[in-house]
Amino acid sequence: MSLTTTIGIFVRGLVLGVSIAAPVGPIGVLCIQRTLSKGRRSGFVSGLGAASADAVYGAIAGFGLAALSSVLLGHRNAIALAGGAILLYIGVQSIRGDPASVESAPTTEQSAVASPDSNARTLAADFGSTFLLTLTNPVTILAFVGIFAGLGVGVSGDYLAAAVLVAGVFAGSALWWFVLSAAVDRVRERVTPAVLRRVNQLAGVVIVGFGVAALWSGL
Repeated sequence: MSLTTTIGIFVRGLVLGVSIAAPVGPIGVLCIQRTLSKGRRSGFVSGLGAASADAVYGAIAGFGLAALSSVLLGHRNAIALAGGAILLYIGVQSIRGDPASVESAPTTEQSAVASPDSNARTLAADFGSTFLLTLTNPVTILAFVGIFAGLGVGVSGDYLAAAVLVAGVFAGSALWWFVLSAAVDRVRERVTPAVLRRVNQLAGVVIVGFGVAALWSGL
């Protein structure tokens, strides 16, 4: 595979990654809410969790892991129920709000004195929650299978091309979450604690709605 072809496939993946991440959904709402509540790093890391899960499903489709694909699709209802339950939990927690985090959100001094271990655990939780939520939609594999087949990637044992495309998808998705979290962070310091509480509550209602929809689809 020539360098030109490799770059072309990567760019296609980049565009696909942005197009997959950009539509507003529960992950987008979480990214915005966490950026406002905890800062750009939290929002971006949350987005990276989703981007990583998309890359996992892209790899499953691209490398022809039919057995694993079948297992996931065969249990998609149970997986959707699990995802719905997680969304309901996150949504209810957001509606209830955390006065401590809301009051301290616009300031950077308090976050500066937080312990590194505490920050690492928080970021790990942000990443893990969106990673798991994105994995609760195994039908995404079918979309990737169609995309890969349409591009002629991964269908003839061309695993290098598949790997390049998956890397592009991850990079495109990560780029979107970086831009989104950076844009939201620019207005973060102008948001008062009272407004932030309302934003958290609204985000919680939206996330609960996505959770109910996920539970309904899994029944």
